[in-house]
Amino acid sequence: MANSTPALIVVTKFHPAADVRTLHGLGVRDVGENRCQEAAAKAGDLAGLEPALRWHFIGQLQTNKAKSVAAYAHAVHSVDRPALATALNKAMVAEQETRGREPLGVFLQVSLDLDLPATAAADAPAGRGGVAPADLLGLAELVESLPGLRLRGLMAVAPLGGNPDAAFERLAGLSATVRESFPHAGELSAGMSGDLEAAVRWGATHLRVGSDVLGPRPAVR
Repeated sequence: MANSTPALIVVTKFHPAADVRTLHGLGVRDVGENRCQEAAAKAGDLAGLEPALRWHFIGQLQTNKAKSVAAYAHAVHSVDRPALATALNKAMVAEQETRGREPLGVFLQVSLDLDLPATAAADAPAGRGGVAPADLLGLAELVESLPGLRLRGLMAVAPLGGNPDAAFERLAGLSATVRESFPHAGELSAGMSGDLEAAVRWGATHLRVGSDVLGPRPAVR
């Protein structure tokens, strides 16, 4: 499956703001975080950089953190349930009214674990999360109806121990189904340091890479 060069999102979890500043000096504009408090602090520290960084939130997110993420994020790659979409929309509408922000880019995280349940009903989903494929179009319809959000496409993580090519082939098929109803939502956030080649083969438009760029994560103190 051919595709143009994917965008690189450098995952900076546990790395200090100084490292992100260095990346910016080297031309990186897209950075990813999956811990709300850490991401908000870095975004605040680096708010004055020009050109501005684009912050991508890529981790599981509780609804009570939606307001915090909406204050700095360019996109959220892990929207996997209606409650989260609704909370993000409420926060972004407030951002639009007070700061004139553009709608928040949204990637729907879909579960590719065939034999495991997808996101639980609890507000803090366990594991990797992801909407069940059967519920994907319903969630897409909801996001499309919310004025503070802009549906961009899908995100997925290949199952642990599974064949990434098979997983991303399935993701590409789900993306084709979504595009039948929402032609503009064709972006695919897929692929990390260990499986990025397979993700590119199946049409990834955004790669989430940390250790291959920054090396091992620093020890958490």
